[in-house]
Formats: sequence, C-alpha cells, structure tokens
Amino acid sequence: MAGIHLLDRLIGDEYPSFATDADIRAFERTPYADRIAAVSTYDALRLGAAHDPDAAAIQFLPNADPAEQPVVISHRDFMTRVTQAANMFHALGVGANDVVSFLLPLLPEALVTLFGAEAAGIANPVNPLLEPHQIAEILQAANTTVLVALGPLPGTDIWQKVEQLRGGLRQLKAVVQVHGAGDPANGIHPFNELIKAQPSDRLVSGRSISGRDIAAYFHTGGTTGTPKLVRHTHANQVYQAWGMNLLLKAQPGHNLLFGMPLFHVGGSLTQALATLSSGNCLVVLSPSGWRNPAAVKNIWGLVERFRPEALSSVPTVLAATLAIPPGNADLSSLKVAAGGGSAIPAAVGRAIEDKFKLPVIEVYGMTETSSVHTLAYPDRPIRLGSVGLPLPYSRVRVVKLDGDGRVERDCAPDEIGVVVMAGPGVFGGYLNDVHNAGAFVDGEWVNSGDLGRLDADGFLWITGRAKDLVIRGGHNIDPAPIEDIMFQHPAVGFAAVVGQPDAYAGELPVGYVQLKPGATVAPGELESFVRERTPERAAVPVQIIPVDPMPLTGVGKVFKPRLRWDAAQRVFAGTLSPLMERGIDCKVSVGAHGSHGSLATVTLTNVAEAERAAIADEVRRLLAPFVMRHEIIFA
Repeated sequence: MAGIHLLDRLIGDEYPSFATDADIRAFERTPYADRIAAVSTYDALRLGAAHDPDAAAIQFLPNADPAEQPVVISHRDFMTRVTQAANMFHALGVGANDVVSFLLPLLPEALVTLFGAEAAGIANPVNPLLEPHQIAEILQAANTTVLVALGPLPGTDIWQKVEQLRGGLRQLKAVVQVHGAGDPANGIHPFNELIKAQPSDRLVSGRSISGRDIAAYFHTGGTTGTPKLVRHTHANQVYQAWGMNLLLKAQPGHNLLFGMPLFHVGGSLTQALATLSSGNCLVVLSPSGWRNPAAVKNIWGLVERFRPEALSSVPTVLAATLAIPPGNADLSSLKVAAGGGSAIPAAVGRAIEDKFKLPVIEVYGMTETSSVHTLAYPDRPIRLGSVGLPLPYSRVRVVKLDGDGRVERDCAPDEIGVVVMAGPGVFGGYLNDVHNAGAFVDGEWVNSGDLGRLDADGFLWITGRAKDLVIRGGHNIDPAPIEDIMFQHPAVGFAAVVGQPDAYAGELPVGYVQLKPGATVAPGELESFVRERTPERAAVPVQIIPVDPMPLTGVGKVFKPRLRWDAAQRVFAGTLSPLMERGIDCKVSVGAHGSHGSLATVTLTNVAEAERAAIADEVRRLLAPFVMRHEIIFA
C-alpha cells in the first residue's frame, strides 16, 4: 500500500518533520481535504486492515495477565465482524439517523459494536458504571433504537440495570445481549446468533457514508441534569485517527496496551480507531481495562511480552505504575510515555523521565474536539507541563470573555484566559440545542471552559478549569499549582484541591489526598509542607483530608464534585453543631441536584411536631450565609 501513513494519501515512505512552525505551515499548504484517504471510520478501518489482513488487530487478555493465552482477532476477521454487525443493526431497523447505544465492558464485541453501529447508523457508547436512572436519561436523550448490553453474568450488574430501564425507552426496537441466550419473544436477541447470520462482504444497506454524517453521540458534562450529547461526524473522528498517527509516526505491526473505556473519546478514537486504522494491534487488558488492579500490577510483564512503544493512559494510571518495581523486565521497546484526560502532575512527569528515561508527551482536548487537539510534538524539545501545540490544520486561542461569553480580545503571551479551539476535529454542536448556548465563540471556536496561556512560542499551558477555581472573597485561586506541591510529598499518591463553603469568604481551599500504600503522615504534616512551598497565603488549604480511595471517574480522573460535596457536608455539619449539642438528631448530606447543581439536605429525626417550625427557622438562619441551596426533611 502506498504511503507510510495509511490514512494520508500524500505521505510517501517517510513521515514529514515538524521541528519548526514553518514545517507545519508548509505541510498545511496542501488542503486537509486533499490529504485524507478515508471518508468514514469504516473506510479508515478497511485501510488499516488492508495493510496486512492476517496480522492481529486485537489480542484480548481476560485477566490482564502476560502469561495467559490471548484471544487473537486478525484485521480481516475484525472487519468481517464489523460489517456483520452493521448488517445486523440494519436488519433490526437501524438507518443512518438511528442510534445504537451500548453498555459493555472492554470485550472484543464492544469494539465490533462501536464501529458496526457507526457503519449502520449512530453509535452511543454509555458508561455502564452509571446509575440506572442516569443511563436511562442518556438513552432517552439519544432516542436509542437498539441497545446492546452484557447479559446476566456473575460479578456484573449491567443486565440488572437494563431490566430496570428498558421498559421506559420510547424509541427502543430491540435489545441485543452479549454473552447471553436472549429472549427473542420479548425483543432480546443473542449477539452471537444474530451476527453470524449476516453477510460479511458488503453493507447490505448499500449506504454510502459521507464525512458529514453523524458517527456517534458521546455523553459529557457530568451526570446530573439533562444529558449533554456531543455529535461527532465521521470526518471529526477520522481526523483524530489521522492526526494521532501522523504526529506519533505510526508504523503498522505494533502493539498498544489498551485499557481505556470506549465511552471515553480517548479510548474509542485516540487509541482504538487510531491503532486499528494504522494496521496496529490493541492488547485489551481484561474487560475492566486499567480499572483491573492486575493491569497495573502486571504492567512491566505486559510491556516485556507485547513490546509496546508507548506507555499511554490517564495520569492516575501513569502515577500508579511508578509504584511497581520493574525488576528485570525488558522495557527496551518503550519510546514514550503519554497521558491525557487531565493534567499530568509535574512531579509524576519528572519521575517517569528520571526512572524510565522516557519523554513524557502530554495531550489535551475534550469530547467536543473528538479528543486530542494539542500535544507535545515528538520532533521538538518537550516542555514538561505544557500540552504542546495544535495538531496540523487545528488552531488554539486564549481569550478574555465578557460577562455574556463574547470575546473581548485575545490574550497576550503568558496571559491567562479561556482556551478556545477550532479545526477539523471540533464538533458541530450538542444534540440538544439548549446546550449550545455559549458553547462556541466567534462562530467556529469551541469554548473549552479551561483556563490556560500560550507562551511566546505558541505552546499551550493549561492552568485550571474555570469551574474548578476556588473563589476566596473574590480572589481566584487555581487548584493546579497547589495540587502539584501536594504531589511532591513522598507519601502522597493522589491529590486534589476544591473549594469548601465559607460564610465569610464564599469559598476556602481544602485539600484531599490518598496516601501511597503503607505511607503515613503526622497530623498537620501535609498542611505545613504545602504552606512552606506556597508563596500565596490565600491559596494554602485550610485543611488536608486523607481519603481512601480517592473518588475517580470511569476514565480515571479525580471526581471533584464528590470532594466538593464532602467538604460542604463537613462545613454544614459543623455549622449546625449547636443543634446537635442540644441533643437534636441532625444529619447533613450533600449531593448532585438537577437544577441547583448541588443541594444540602438536612434531616431532623424525632423532633416533636410543636418544635419543628422553630428548629427549621434556626437551620435556615445558620445556613443562610452559604450560597449552596438546602432543604429540610423531618423524619
């Protein structure tokens, strides 16, 4: 096949150098539309498979154990199954504008479902760890036509969730059960039986997929309120695979240790689609991926056996690998460590560089940019802490916005502002138009909601997320620098800083840490450590609270809302202590609320009817100085 980059029809036997800005601008003189060799994700997978159809596309390790025999699927067989899946969904009534949602762990069938659904209609990968009501809201918002889900198996509750919610899905025509016998009389079909009856040499629908066609809906923006569904076109997704293979100089025939979930764009596009479309192989680290403790415990044995060039995952996984002794494992295949999804703490990046002598490539993007939009270019010296430069044909600006979300001006070099992005990976808008208000500025530039700065050479530095700011008496405190200091303490494994409610200042910074296994700290030790290293007194956390485990999202990011709720709960319980001291049974809980964002619930137990009004008034008086809404319940 001509061209070392399978998705680029113009690249010859060598990748171009991007050592200077002039190199990038020269490369971009050829319009992107003239370069791209695949219109759809289906085309991209076919190009990858055609390089060596008999080579492995997937090696599935059920237990993330390097000693076990993997289930191997060749590129030819993978394309066969994707085509059959597309035809299966077509037979179930899925057209180009219909949605196939799926609730699956990292099984080979999940990858087949993702790309088969995109070839038939619109894929909608959903986090199966969410609560049933949250899953139902996403499926309803997507107008799901077909639902693919894991059958009833020990150790998983996915099917129980499906049983709870499927009756309320108005548009649902069929449920397809993976690893289950199905119940066709009740609209539940067994995956393996249904798929094997379909032809594998063509799309029965006769569909000609356009780059403008919607390929997938990805849910984003948290788990409360109306679900935000990002619409990706086929062109958006193919650009992600094209850009990653171009910048990382992909060569067919290599393995990637793969443990990212498919409901996250980093897993489905940056890793899965990019790897498969370049003729490479995904080594799938069990159905739980990186969430399986064995995946991290066995990391160096896995590297020795499968010889990946990149150690690539979210920062929490990279940090965890540092605690695993490599012993005598042969790690010579590794050329780079790469992380994204959240910032890599500088201390973690330096430790990887020092311990393994690997360059650390940090990437940045969001679901709305089809994942990676900037990265540290391998052709240039890496600036640890920077997320690098935009992919070719993409752009980044840092701007000041006015109160209505309009651009006032572009920021000067090293001036912090809001990061906005444009390019072929940027989505066209959310499925629900209500969510598009404020999503874009100056027309095509998506508002990331992140704070950052561009240095004099155009490198992007993320300085925090706008909603993660702690606002102390009108003073904006960025958690990231404080978290970096906390990470420097030898006992700290994970660290996060959030705002806790304060009656006077609005918010005060509070820290949370998960200590490394076996580590201990003396009372006040961490607070002193941070205080001594933080030049800004107002930014020093008022306390640092140990938690184990640190709450994480399904993709390994620290789940800060849960920490904010915990901090608020502690403050409100202290505020209401006068009631408790009088013997009144008073409990506070804080959690998500669909319209208020967060809500404090005060539960008063065994209070006489005649006293309830006065005690409720006292609760309202005590909590009145706080911004967060509250409700009172008598039990």
